Amino acid sequence: MEKIVKDVGDIQSRLIDHRPVLQGEIRYFIREFEEKRAFRECRLLENLNKMTSDTNEHDLPRCTESMHEKLCDALTRLEAANHMAQRIQQRELEAEQNTHLQVCAERRKQDWEEFLKEQSRLKEEVDEEHVKAVGRLSAQYNDMKKDLAKYSSF
Repeated sequence: MEKIVKDVGDIQSRLIDHRPVLQGEIRYFIREFEEKRAFRECRLLENLNKMTSDTNEHDLPRCTESMHEKLCDALTRLEAANHMAQRIQQRELEAEQNTHLQVCAERRKQDWEEFLKEQSRLKEEVDEEHVKAVGRLSAQYNDMKKDLAKYSSF
């Protein structure tokens, strides 16, 4: 009877308690999922490795060469632009110096004109003094002639 009770207990536990069966199914599902996932991840990693290798072998040298050409071209253009900027700067400096020279020349011209005006004014003053001196001397000589004429009549 014990065996029957044991068998009835086993039957009852199988009919009512589904935990062991579910645990087995869950373990099977997890194992399948992990295997498929691992396979899928392995394929993804292989594809990434292949893509990286292709990029390193083909694209990277081509891009490096293209970049070198473009950088050389850019460097040449930058040097030309720098040279042009230096020439423009030199022209501006020369123009500024020419402007400075023109300003100095204008200033000298104005100074010369003022000098000539001053000399003309001084000449007129000297001429006036000369005319006055000649007038005084003429008057003095006329007076002396009159005085001499007075004495010569004696």
